[in-house]
This record gives sequence, C-alpha cells and structure tokens, in this order.
Amino acid sequence: MHQSADPHAARHSQVRVRGAREHNLRGVDVDIPRDALTVFTGVSGSGKSSLAFGTIYAEAQRRYFESVAPYARRLIHQIGAPKVDSITGLPPAVSLEQRRSSPGSRSSVGTVTLLSNSLRMLYSRAGTYPPGAGRLDSDAFSPNTAAGACPSCHGLGRIHRTSEELLVPDPELSIRQGAIAAWPGAWQGKNLRDVLEALGHDVDRPWRELPAKEREWILFTEEQPVVTVHPVRDADRIQRPYQGTYMSAHRYVMRTFADSKSATLRARAEGFLTDSPCPVCAGRRLRPEALAVTFAGHGIADLAGMALTELDRVLADAVTGATTTAAADADADAAATAASGEAARVLAEDLRSRIGPVVELGLGYLSLDRAAPTLSAGELQRLRLATQLRSGLFGVVYVLDEPSAGLHPADTEALLGVLDRLKEAGNTVFVVEHDMAVVRHADWLVDVGPLAGEHGGRVLYSGPPEALAGVEESATGTYLFGAPEPARSRPVRAATGSVRVSGAGLHNLRDVEAEFPLGVFTAVTGVSGSGKSTLVGQVLAREVTERMAEPDFPVRRLVEVDQKPIGRTPRSNLATYTGLFDVVRRLFTAAPQARARGWKAGRFSFNVPGGRCETCQGEGFVSVELLFLPSTYSPCPQCRGARYNAETLEVRYAGLNIAEVLALTVESAAGFFAQVPAAARSLRALQEIGLGYLRLGQPATELSGGEAQRIKLATELQRMRRDHTLYVLDEPTTGLHPADVRVLVRQLQGLVEAGHSVVVVEHDMAVVADADWVVDLGPGGGTEGGRIVAAGTPAEVAAAGTGRTAVYLARALAV
Repeated sequence: MHQSADPHAARHSQVRVRGAREHNLRGVDVDIPRDALTVFTGVSGSGKSSLAFGTIYAEAQRRYFESVAPYARRLIHQIGAPKVDSITGLPPAVSLEQRRSSPGSRSSVGTVTLLSNSLRMLYSRAGTYPPGAGRLDSDAFSPNTAAGACPSCHGLGRIHRTSEELLVPDPELSIRQGAIAAWPGAWQGKNLRDVLEALGHDVDRPWRELPAKEREWILFTEEQPVVTVHPVRDADRIQRPYQGTYMSAHRYVMRTFADSKSATLRARAEGFLTDSPCPVCAGRRLRPEALAVTFAGHGIADLAGMALTELDRVLADAVTGATTTAAADADADAAATAASGEAARVLAEDLRSRIGPVVELGLGYLSLDRAAPTLSAGELQRLRLATQLRSGLFGVVYVLDEPSAGLHPADTEALLGVLDRLKEAGNTVFVVEHDMAVVRHADWLVDVGPLAGEHGGRVLYSGPPEALAGVEESATGTYLFGAPEPARSRPVRAATGSVRVSGAGLHNLRDVEAEFPLGVFTAVTGVSGSGKSTLVGQVLAREVTERMAEPDFPVRRLVEVDQKPIGRTPRSNLATYTGLFDVVRRLFTAAPQARARGWKAGRFSFNVPGGRCETCQGEGFVSVELLFLPSTYSPCPQCRGARYNAETLEVRYAGLNIAEVLALTVESAAGFFAQVPAAARSLRALQEIGLGYLRLGQPATELSGGEAQRIKLATELQRMRRDHTLYVLDEPTTGLHPADVRVLVRQLQGLVEAGHSVVVVEHDMAVVADADWVVDLGPGGGTEGGRIVAAGTPAEVAAAGTGRTAVYLARALAV
C-alpha cells in the first residue's frame, strides 16, 4: 500500500485502522487524518464501503452501545462487532448512508428535515386566526397527531374505498365459481365460502341474481358471525366440523391493505380499492380549525405544497412586511401587534435559514408535503445532510454514502461547499464516492482495490489526491487524471423511427413536446427536479404502452428497469430473483444423498419448512429490535447464516453443500457451473454487466439501488427477444465507478446494436457524450423546470449553450 506522509502527523489526529477483515477486506491497515475531507474510492465491490461503513462506522456504533445502558450492551452480542484488530483515534460517528428501507407513508420532506416543526410553530405563534378563534398549539397543525389530523382520513389526505364492481368483476359467476375476486385464495377463500353457505346463502346462484340487500351484506357487513361448518371434502379425507367466522370482502381487503406485512398481499388488496382525496379536508390532512389559520394570506397546507424555493420567497416577503408593520405599530404604541410582527419575523427567518441548505443541495424543487417514499435514496441522504448543517455538532466523524448520487454536475459544486462547511465546523468527513469531481476536491484519498470481490479488499493508496497518479494498479487514478479513452469514438446512429409525445403537463412538465428516436441510444438530462423521470418513466412509458396495441407500431415490448429493491427482507436474494436458485435446487435434488432420502426440490428451499433452519425460518438472519434505534439484522445463532438445518447441509453437489453454493460469488459460480447451461447463462449475464463480485445468496437488504437495477437488467438480458424492445432506465450509473460505467454502457450500446432502443435518464456526462440523441430539460428544478431547453446530438446540445447541461457536456466531449 502507498501511504503518504500525513500532514496531521500526531497520532491523536489520525483514525488508525489495524487488521480490518470485514467482508472482502484483507487485513487492512490504514491511517486516515481527522478534521479533513477523506474520500474512499475504488471500483464497485472493491471493499470501500466495507472499510468506511462496515468497519469504521460499525466500530463507532459498537462503542456507543458500550457507553449506554446494560440492556443496550447486551445487544452487541446479537449484532456482533466488526472484524478488525483495533481502531484508535476514532471520534463518535454519524452515518448518512443511503438506506435501503422505505420511510413510512406519513413521512415527508418536512418531517425528515424537521422543517415541518418550524412551520407549525410559525402558524401557532404568528398565524392570523379567524375572529373569536382561540390560539392553537403547534401540534394542532400536524396531520400526524390526534389534535391536528382530519378525523375523516386520519391525517392521510386520501380515502381508500371499494365498490361492488371492484370486489365482484364478473357478476355472471356464482360465489362457488369465484365471483368474489377479492377473497383470498386456497383454504381461506374456501372457508369463507363454506361459512356463507352455512349461514344460509346460495353460493351456486349467479351473483347478479342475488337480492341487492343480500349482496350488500356479503360484501360490506361489519358483522363477524360464527357458525358451525360441515365441510365437503374429498372422499379419502377426514371431514370434521369446525367453528368458522365470516368476514366480509370489504373488511378483508381493508385489513389486508392496512396490516399485512406481505408486500404482495398489500398490492393485491390495493387492486380492489380506489384512492381519492378526502372529501372533508380536500386532501389537506388537517382539521378545519387548523386550516382556517393563515400566514401571509396562505393556509399551512398551501405553504407545505409549495416548492421550497417558492416557500422561501413567500417567507422573505412576509419578513419584510412583518418588519415594516412592527416598526409602524411601535410608533403607534400598539405593543401587542408589534410583538406578533416580531415573532413572525424571528420564526420566518429561522425557517428560511433551515430551507437554505436544502435549496443549496439542489433540492429546492421539493415541497414539505412531498411523501418520503417517493424520494430517491440520494435525495433522502441530501435532506439529512442539510439537516446536519444546522445540528451544531463538533468533533464527530460524518460517514456519507455517495452523496452525489442523482446530482447533476451543476449541483455537485454546491455539495462540495456543504461538505467543506461540515469540515470547517470542526468535524471529520468520510465519503464513499465515485464522482471524480468530489474525489478531486478531497483532502485525502483512500483507494481500495484493485478489482472487486475476492480480487479487491486491499488499500492501494492512502494520501493526497495528486499523488495517486503514481499507483499503477489504481482504476481510480486512471480516471482522476483524464479518461483513458475519448468519450466518443463512434459516429452518431441514424434513427429507424420515433415516438412523439405532445402536450405533456404531468407534475411540473409545461406542455412538453418531445421526440424520442428509435433504434438509437437516447440520454435525457437536466438538473434534479427538472422533470426527467416524469417525462421518461411516466409520459413516454404510457405513450409507448398505449401505442403498442397498434399493429404497425415498431416497438413491441417496453422494459422499464428501476432501482427499487428486488426484495425487502434477507429472504430475497440474487439467486432467487434471477431464477438461478431453481436450477441450483434441481441439481441438489438429483444428488445421490437427496435421492436416497426421497427429498424433492422443496427440501432445498429456505422459504418452506423441511430443510430450512426453523430458528430464523430460512432467512439466515434474525431481526434485533433496538427499541430506541431502528431494528437491525444479525446472523442466526443456530445456523450462523447458513439458512438450512444440519441434515440438509449433508447433501453435496460437486463437493459443496447448498449454503456453500449460495456463498459463492457470481464469478466463482460461473466456473463452478460452467457445465450447466441454464445456470451459466444467468451467471454470464451478471458478469458481463459488472456484478461478478456479488454472492449468489447476498440478501436484497445489502444491495444498493444501482446493484438492484443492474440485476434486473441482467435478468432481462438473458431472456432477450428479437421483437423491437424499448429499454428505459433511470440513472443506471448510480453507484458505479467510472470503470464500471464503461462496462454497463457497453452492454446498453449492445442492445442498440441488436436492433433495440435505449432511453436513459442520466447525469454522468461521459454516458451522455456517448449517446446518439440528447433531450435536455430545465432550465432549473420544480416550477423553474419542466421545459425542453435543447434536443439533438450530444455535439449539437453542447454547442447550443442553453441550459445547465451544455457546458459540462462540452467538457466531456473535449476529453
């Protein structure tokens, strides 16, 4: 390892890591200066996150637990400590990781940033109340409290309803034939049918012939009568009467939608519901008395719905007005009014100071009432980062996970300023990052590699950025000091057709007319919030879907590859999602030990009883509830993460048991299954897209959004068809090192060469420069965006000079 001389030479000014062995790290020793901005770099899967988060932050968290109550200390034994010999000089740490879990439906931009608290206080203390109305506490302006929530929709702003038409889509069927489509399947649905029959209802008569009053009771009653059921089963089965409880279809759907932990069941239940604004609060979520209070002529729901840039302007005007009023009233000796004006000024200025960092980080297009689940991981992390600027913490280590993810190059410059301010406030900033602009800005680099997985895990260099040039093994150095090859090395392709959208006005789009050529690679660009994802993911996708019904429309398939998780628990993994695990289970079922014991494929499934470990029910992990912190997962104490019981693990295929196969990386598995065509095809697709470092059984909870997206793309690539397909991807290079970006772009260009069309929403100018066509939206975000500012070949858009993309695209083309 190349370790440069540390300008902060004293030991107490360094974080000293010795013998780090977490994941693929190979006994790493490294010294990192404190009170500096350090960037951890390396190709995807090299081990940089294992060092920054899995080792340094995890050890800081463990020490925090050690310092608190005995109850919390006991949890350490369940969670485990990072595999490292020692870490010295480590201050308390704050993690701003891009969390994989989704925030709750009540969480919003306002609650994440705490801006909602300030806005509620403003209305409580300085709002204009109707004549005779009493002053309300700030809680009365929150839709998440009993004091403030609209009693009709419970503060959600929307009402979920169902109808007979939704619950019974085919009234020609009888109940026995499955007329009530909303009922559950299998035994539970048969049980409800048998209960209805026992209650005296005709389950063999077509639904439309049943009396209206009877249909109403069956579907919507809140009663839950209990009756003795005498089931009619197969002749060879024992038939015992039982006590059955009836539940109406409406009650079943609502309970499943609200309470089920299964995303599949919730999605099915949602299909029988309509979603509409609450008729009482008109979607504004609050009680009438709170909605009647105004500030600067606006209700609180109005301000919460404004883009933050617009909200800041309203508050600025209000502050000016409040200052003038207070001065005039003071001259008139109206002390009470002056005090109210002064309160408005102080509270509004405080709120503006909190909005400032959010706008600075390129998120001014968001509104306070924007639901947190609709935000990207990068947006959520930057909101938390903006909040930290106001926290006043001193002497801590901030550990950030790719804060530039989803940022246009123009917004990255503001991000660098925020990172500098965190450092200048007396903190140490560790950033895992791929954006070369952030890497160049660092005080110190820790480069991990040289490659991914078992071919990485070493610190190649630790020192100032400029000295990385001398490290030949470093992929980062190759790109930090100039791209290894021109951004564009081929002529622009000619389109084979086009899809035109016109009059698009969804969200912030302003009557947009756009043409997307077919048979080429198209990049859609623009600053955050300019309308790119809306135009591509919703408007274009809808237009293509509708037109595919036309026999002469050239596109026959639409494939949208997003960054949503491939699963939300450790039970979902790479092998199950790609279908590879079905092949693996068949191979183990055919093994001699399995055949001798009469085992079927189900024995090797960790989703059903039999072969799985019952302590963790096949997850390999158990959930540890921390009460005062978010719950976490730790390896199962019984199977130690193997997922299976000891007897199942006795069966081997080519010398490995099934847990050991799941522990293989994609690269290792490609060699192991080289003679199994069905497995080799899946593994080759994953390797070619740069995911050779992932383990077959790697839980979905450990995958980044970018990794999940590339797994989905690889799954599509292995089932490629001849029909003209339009592939739509939203920021596919998120979380990718420039070396990995080249691998991904090669695959996407290969799709175009095969006669398909590709449209990507993208911020990486190297990718945009290699496109055939560019559609640039802007000029800003939110209400300042939503228009096409330029469209054409990369060279034409760069030369046009309009919009904020042109200058950065010109630089990329000049390389």
